[in-house]
Order: sequence, then structure tokens, then C-alpha cells
Amino acid sequence: MIAMLDHVIWWHVYPLGATGAPIRDRGGDDAGHRLAQLTGWLDYLIELGCNGLLLGPIFESVGHGYDTLDHYRIDARLGDGADFDRLIAECEKRGINVMLDGVFNHVARTHPWVAEGLAGDTDWEGHGELAALHHADERVKDAVADIMCHWLRRGIAGWRLDVAYAVPPEFWRDVLGRVRAEFPDAMFLGEVIHGDYAAIAAAGTLDAVTQYELWKGIWSSLVDENFWELAHALERHTAIAGRVLPNTFIGNHDVDRIASKVGQRKAVLALAVLMCVPGMPSIYYGDEQGFEGERSEGFSADDSVRPPLPASPGELSPLGGWIFTEHQKLIGLRRRHPWLTHAQVEVLDKTNGTISFEARGGEGERLQLDAWMDPEPGVRVNAGGETLYEF
Repeated sequence: MIAMLDHVIWWHVYPLGATGAPIRDRGGDDAGHRLAQLTGWLDYLIELGCNGLLLGPIFESVGHGYDTLDHYRIDARLGDGADFDRLIAECEKRGINVMLDGVFNHVARTHPWVAEGLAGDTDWEGHGELAALHHADERVKDAVADIMCHWLRRGIAGWRLDVAYAVPPEFWRDVLGRVRAEFPDAMFLGEVIHGDYAAIAAAGTLDAVTQYELWKGIWSSLVDENFWELAHALERHTAIAGRVLPNTFIGNHDVDRIASKVGQRKAVLALAVLMCVPGMPSIYYGDEQGFEGERSEGFSADDSVRPPLPASPGELSPLGGWIFTEHQKLIGLRRRHPWLTHAQVEVLDKTNGTISFEARGGEGERLQLDAWMDPEPGVRVNAGGETLYEF
């Protein structure tokens, strides 16, 4: 097991959105050294309690970043290689691990690989601007392994593998085996939405997978005030976590903001659950401030959940300060109990409006969470007769 996986908590940032880069209606010279803006947020990341920076796409692309044109070049809207190296250096000073988002299922239709026969010219899942890679082609395997090693040599800790579920597992097994030969401690997180998470991870030799089932169970149970749903999700989650490390989250770049889903007070309950169950947690930038946003339809569907950050943390609205404080408390609790990464969870009691569950570690550690809806939503975390957190 890679040691980093036992203690890392990611702050997940979508760089093009967070830095205010133009994504659509691009015209003229939209280049800029925007990646440097994130350096000013690294101390904020540490203050929040995180120790990992999960970056969305940063490579040259047509628009939103998931339509890559060149995996070796930083998107001109974000800067250049020197900007990247400075960001990595600043992260290293602070002990922050960096994970990059690798889109290796498809590329932009205008990527040179299409003309070279490495990618198809047919739509991928109805996206006319994208072309799926020919994963059985040895040239594609060679190219992806080289890209991964290139950025690992420049200081990243691992890769988030976009739509990993759509890529043949034998491709991942081959490519990741080559990369691990040079970087045995590199980590690989696969985006998986449906199916048997553990089986998919095992077939592709992935270290971790995204846990959408738990995400759905948390927000839906809070919306409907039905903790029976959460209890079922926790039972499923415990079984999954016993077979593969899940990346747990209550927000990311593809879903509605948790505060918009459940309201700001219930969002704290959602975070408390997240921090007290097994897995590798990630916090989506802005959720710790109570940012709101819901996906829409059409070309700009994701814009509201991928907003710009202010130029510096000091310019954040004070209205989000109390939510930030609750995040600090709960993330701090998680950091003080790293055994939770591989804990087992048992639901002790549940009604529509209340739930109690216990997390248990391999060496006798125990922690209990109690949550309720009335008279107003609240949560308490206890261990050994001591209240560790209450809201």
C-alpha cells in the first residue's frame, strides 16, 4: 500500500474555472500565467487541514480541459511549464502532494493523434468534439505511459484517471505496470461511476476509485430526511472499502454543489459523515465556504459549479467563514484519526430522522457518530466517552 493513501485529504480544484480562464467564446490572445494564482491558495489549503492538491485538467485543450490537444504542454490560458514547476516547488515546501487529472480515454477531435490514427474520428458518448483513443494500439500505450512518467518526473504524486471505467482494464494494467516500474509509489485514482468498483479497480490495477454511491446516499438521505437510505449506503460502502480504497466526496466538478443540494447546515452533516467513514476524502474547492451552484443544460452546463476564486483568500466573503471553521474542525478530527481510512462501519440505530453508526479500526479504535434532523439538523462525534465534535 502506498503510504500517502493512508493520510492524504485532497483539496480538489478545477484550474480553468478557479483562475477565471476563458473557457468558451475564446478569441484573440487569451494566454496568461493564471496557474500562479493557485500558489496564493496553498497556505489556505494547509489552514483548511488538507495536504493534497488534486488539479483538474491543466494541459493544452480546446475548451473545458477534457478535450486535450497536447498532454505535454500546460494550457496557455494557465501559463507555461515554468509556472507549473514553481507551483510544484511551492507545494513541496509545504508538504503538499499533487495529483493531476489525466484524460486518456479520449482527446479533442482536432488532436494530432486523430490524423495519426491513434484516435477514432467518431463521437465519444455523443460528444461530437471528442474522439476516443484506440487503446489496443501499442503506440497509444507507449504515449500514455510516457506522458505519465514525464509529469511524475516533474514532481507530481499521481494521476486521477478521467472516465477510467470506459477504458479497457488491460490497457490500465499494461500502462500502469510500465509506469510503476519507474515510480513504484505513484498513485492512480480511477473515475468510476457505476458497476462493481472493486472488480474494476482490480482488473485495471487502480489504487483507488471514486465512490459515487456514497455521495448519492449522503445527499439524498439529507434531502428526503430518510436516514434509512444513508444506512444502506454505509453498509454498501463498508463492503466496498474492504476491497478497494474509495475516494469519498460530497462535491466535485461534475455535480451540483452540496450546499445547493441540501442547504448549508445539512452540508455540515454531510461533511461529518464523510470524515468519519473509510476512504480517501476530497474537498471540492469552495464547498468549505458554502459555495452554491447547480448544473444546467447545454454548452455551459458546468459553469456554475466551476466558478472563479477571488484573487486571494483574503477576498473571500465573510459569510462563508463559519462553514470554513466547521470544515477545519472535522478535517482536523480526521487527520487525528488516520485509522479511519481503513475502518469498518456498523450502523447501530436508524429512523427516518436519526442515525447512529460506529467506525472501528484494526487495533481496537472506535468512534461513534450520531446525527439528527429535529428540531434542527445536528451531529455529534464521540470516542471513549469524549465528545470530539458537535454541531
